[in-house]
Amino acid sequence: MPLPASIRVVSHYNLLDRLEPAGPGELFRARDTRAGRTVTIRLLPPDFAPDAASRASVLAKARGLVGLSHPNVTTLYEAGEHDGWIYLAFEYLKGQSLHAEMGGRPMNIRRAVEVAIQIADAVADAHAAGFIHGGLSPQTVIITARGHAKIPAFELAARSGFEQAGGDAADVKLRDYDSPEEARGQDADERSDIYSVGAVLFEMLTTRRPLHRGAAAPSASNAHVPPDLDEIVLKAVAPNPDSRYQSAVTFAAELRSLLAILDVRGGVGDEGDEQQAPSTSVGRIVVMSVVILLVLAGLMWWFP
Repeated sequence: MPLPASIRVVSHYNLLDRLEPAGPGELFRARDTRAGRTVTIRLLPPDFAPDAASRASVLAKARGLVGLSHPNVTTLYEAGEHDGWIYLAFEYLKGQSLHAEMGGRPMNIRRAVEVAIQIADAVADAHAAGFIHGGLSPQTVIITARGHAKIPAFELAARSGFEQAGGDAADVKLRDYDSPEEARGQDADERSDIYSVGAVLFEMLTTRRPLHRGAAAPSASNAHVPPDLDEIVLKAVAPNPDSRYQSAVTFAAELRSLLAILDVRGGVGDEGDEQQAPSTSVGRIVVMSVVILLVLAGLMWWFP
């Protein structure tokens, strides 16, 4: 259901620009006239929650996210209703999606691990508050102008009730990085989010998604990936939930330990420089060839 053209103000928010939504409803950059700040407004149409009971359920779950505060979670300021539409007011972020930063190529190993740690930390905090995320992907993770990862707060309650309100779950959340058990229609738990974080890390390292039946080690596609990281990633995306990390806290701790080991070893994280080495060498050869030709020309002029 499209937003009526007449709606330019939602509660005390002036709608400014329409944004590309990653998820249900309409997305806008808006101005909070009370707090004097720029925010992101997500508008959910009346048919998303068609009756009073479903709207109350959605709003209750959304308002439960207002108290969730983590540096790697997009802050939800307010949830309410306007002319039958549910609105959610979020922190406005300047940056780009993780998918854009990846750019279709494997990321620097250290950078990929650092981003995965930030995502896992945010997920762990959400789990501690009683939420399962259910919407993690390189498209929904935002990289701020300062390089920090932010996961969207909206999907944090998707598996807790948002998806039931509108009927068709496929319209409510992105399912591309669902765990194998979710793909089979089984109930999800914290380990399902761990799979999603592991799948995002797998793609940062290889540009591919892991297979539900069991993935090859990331180093099979990217020789820069050390064996220690292979082991961690494969455990996170194990097809059987019992074989995965049982908490996002443990997963993040393992990744932090790996970074410390890589720092001691040295070398890992410099693969970008190595990739530039061939072109640098060619440039030096060209310069040296030109110098030699100039010297020979000079000798021929002095000694005809």
